[in-house]
Amino acid sequence: MSLTETDRELIASAIEAISRRYRNDWQEVGAALLTRSGRRFVGVNLDAYLGRMAVCAEAVALGQVITQLGEAGIETIVAVRHPKPHETDREVRVVSPCGACRELIFDYDRGARVLVPGPDGVEGVRISELLPNKYSRERVL
Repeated sequence: MSLTETDRELIASAIEAISRRYRNDWQEVGAALLTRSGRRFVGVNLDAYLGRMAVCAEAVALGQVITQLGEAGIETIVAVRHPKPHETDREVRVVSPCGACRELIFDYDRGARVLVPGPDGVEGVRISELLPNKYSRERVL
């Protein structure tokens, strides 16, 4: 799927969020989520001294959707990573969601579109492509 102008705006929203709130070793990932109703939400990751207590930016954005709208129809979601001060590449880039975020996105909207780095630049894929053969309640029986 090729990128739309809305996709580019979503990426820009994620970049703006992490550029405003970047803190080395605390916040380095930003996310932007577009709901099926057309509303946009952003979040940044919440790091912690105990790594397992950290919360991903995608989860923060999704939590805002649930809190404010009570629904989670995810049209498109994207995460971006801000480089650390010592890295030579200073560009904020789109990153693929971690495994836990893939599970979360799938659980809240199986038809969600995710922007990820591809061989020819950023591309949009369905969450099911990033998480094939997903465990679900329906597959238990």
